[in-house]
Amino acid sequence: MKIVVIGGTGLIGSKTVSILRHGAHEVIAASPKNGVNSITGEGLKEVMAGAQVVIDLANSPSFEEKGGAGILRNLRPQPARGRGRSGVRHHVALSIVAIDRTDNGYFRAKVAQEKLIEAAGIPYTIIRATQFMEFLGGIAASSADGNVVRLPPCLFQPIAADDIAPIVAEVALAAPRNGIVDIAGPERAPFNEIIARYLKAVGDPREVVSDPEARYSAAGSRNSRSCSLGEARLGRIGLDEWLRRSKASA
Repeated sequence: MKIVVIGGTGLIGSKTVSILRHGAHEVIAASPKNGVNSITGEGLKEVMAGAQVVIDLANSPSFEEKGGAGILRNLRPQPARGRGRSGVRHHVALSIVAIDRTDNGYFRAKVAQEKLIEAAGIPYTIIRATQFMEFLGGIAASSADGNVVRLPPCLFQPIAADDIAPIVAEVALAAPRNGIVDIAGPERAPFNEIIARYLKAVGDPREVVSDPEARYSAAGSRNSRSCSLGEARLGRIGLDEWLRRSKASA
């Protein structure tokens, strides 16, 4: 089975490709590094030829709505045409928890992408994930006000990339859900507590406070990608374990 992983050399993509290649599959890691650009469309037609599963893990280089829209225009798979042509049997896309509850432009584009996938007539599964543990340092940096990190008073349930990739691979090889699967980390705690634990572990002395006026996300939305809504599939790697692994691999 031919599986194309768009964004296949990124954080989640590289791990997903590695897992899938242990099976009897032809796995293509598609990215600008190897001539496939999901924004311009360069190389997409060629790499998609004969693909039965497409996994969309691409990120926009821009957090503006038009940046995300460029991706979804080029990545929307086309229904099979003609006798004997199998076409894409499963379209898997990694998305973001709670994106339909924010006015952020990039997240609106992700919602539009989900709607295009749903309307394309191709079996699909959308995986909505909470924030990645790998981005905790970036969150602290973007939320810093001098020596104080200010975060909104919401619950936070980050998930490790090493938990996301196996779920993506498993979902891709399973029957399409034709729906959304929420995934989250195993720990849910106040946002400021999670970030404070992270900073303490890495030796960062900055104070972390809960501030009702603080805004979270690269584009300033509140409560986006914080914790899963309703039932969710939980990862196994908690924050302490992830920190231990991160130190060991440093």
